[in-house]
Amino acid sequence: MQALPDSVRVATLAGLAARDVAIEIVAETGSTNADLLARATTLAQPTVRWALQQTAGKGRAGRAWLAPENGALTFSLAWKLALPLQALSGLSLAIGCVVSQQLNTFGLDTRLKWPNDVLRHGAKLGGVLIETAVDRNDRNAVWVVIGVGINLARSGELSQTLSRAVADASDVDYDREEWMGALLGGLSAMLQQFERDGFAAFVARWNALDAYAGQDVKIVDQGRVLYQGQAAGVDAEGRLLLDTPEGQVAVIAGDVSLRMAED
Repeated sequence: MQALPDSVRVATLAGLAARDVAIEIVAETGSTNADLLARATTLAQPTVRWALQQTAGKGRAGRAWLAPENGALTFSLAWKLALPLQALSGLSLAIGCVVSQQLNTFGLDTRLKWPNDVLRHGAKLGGVLIETAVDRNDRNAVWVVIGVGINLARSGELSQTLSRAVADASDVDYDREEWMGALLGGLSAMLQQFERDGFAAFVARWNALDAYAGQDVKIVDQGRVLYQGQAAGVDAEGRLLLDTPEGQVAVIAGDVSLRMAED
């Protein structure tokens, strides 16, 4: 049985920004997001829950997050923001931005696909899921539970299962505790800045990592093409900007898909 990571080392590596975060590490659970969401409004402090294996992980739009055993870094972070629910626009993009930037410090050269996929070599390396819980005792605050999944190895199995290309980090020497510390520290600092400044503080950073910048793309909803044009980054609300023959349009993140125009 695999030994659990050292939570003290993770806390040290995460640094001052995460000094108030409680760290929970378990060998296996169904879903770290579900675990924290069930307790969110009763937590005494920000809490990260890292599971070496998730058996019922969740992805965007209720889809299952699949990960081979010992093949992924999966965790959730619960954090109380002194913001109303409607002020969370762009938060998932800010999270993706931080995840990508932190992974790039370890030599992965990742990019972002709107709204919240982390790509490596053009294939999905990781994803982000946000769920929320309203604090009934504080109407001006909301608990966010941020789920992050990063493929570390065995992407070939996932590619076959999902019938699409999936990336991993198997060619990089990685230290899970070091990566977890860097991600926790980066996300903690980001959440504090987001609470002050919103997504506007992250627009330039996100656009610098945009994998589709300047590319001809289309927005698809259940097989129907809603828009087609040239990707022009995102705005301060996290909307994808498309330059179309009819002018620029701003697309709101929802259950729509961004694809290359020729796909």
